[in-house]
Amino acid sequence: MGKVVRCITKEGAVIMMAADTTDIVARAERIHQTSAVTTAALGRLLTACSLMGQSLKGENDSITLQVKGGGPAGTVLAVSDSHGNVRGYVDHPVVELPLNAKGKLDVGGAVGNAGNLYVMKDLGLKEPYIGQVPLVSGEIAEDITSYYAVSEQIPTVCALGVLVNPDLSCKAAGGFIIQLLPFASEEDITFVENAVKDLESVSSMIVKGMTPEEICRHVLKGREVDVLDESACEYRCNCSRERIERALISTGKKTLQELANDGRTEEVNCQFCDKKYYFDKKDFEVLLQKIEE
Repeated sequence: MGKVVRCITKEGAVIMMAADTTDIVARAERIHQTSAVTTAALGRLLTACSLMGQSLKGENDSITLQVKGGGPAGTVLAVSDSHGNVRGYVDHPVVELPLNAKGKLDVGGAVGNAGNLYVMKDLGLKEPYIGQVPLVSGEIAEDITSYYAVSEQIPTVCALGVLVNPDLSCKAAGGFIIQLLPFASEEDITFVENAVKDLESVSSMIVKGMTPEEICRHVLKGREVDVLDESACEYRCNCSRERIERALISTGKKTLQELANDGRTEEVNCQFCDKKYYFDKKDFEVLLQKIEE
């Protein structure tokens, strides 16, 4: 079970969210059987999406982050509800690359940077909000920071980290987002800049056993911090046979008729949790009747 904490400095100028998403990323790795670098890429995006989901106000609101960078991993996607429960996938789960110049997993190389980060918010309105920004590096955290600066004009610092064990399981994962509120002063800006300068990685903090609240207090040391709220979150897929049926119906009468005529039992896998659903000739005929009704 992951955990997210939201904090604010006493004077109300700086807000920070921090998360331990180790269990979430571990579950994603087990489901998708990702290699080390794709575990890091998907894990970072899942963490960012969970954090951003916490800012949604409506009970049924959701946010989707999609990265298309042209790299060998293909599209990386994550979806979160307003409680930070998240799910996701990567097009190509197994990518093998040498370590980057810093001796770390080359997430930017796997994701690529010749594309965009897309942010889609379903807030219960007629049309979802869709924002997009060119990728800065494909390392995810820098791209999230850029999105907030360009699309929402909110000064933001984002840090994300995933540590992978030699057996490819997730050792630690987490992240934080720091934002300056509109009335922040130059002093507040300088404080945040100094707070994140030469800061150890968030995954290292989690390995040391630091909780999200402790991470917030550590990063914002020198300021009095109040906890706004904290919540548990998990890797959660909301797929169901009914949802799969609606997706099949959306393919159209011609496709369903061809599947019914073929007579074979078809297997449909959920891309988020890999659960398998089976449909035979009779099932496709029932779906055809629903279209005609």
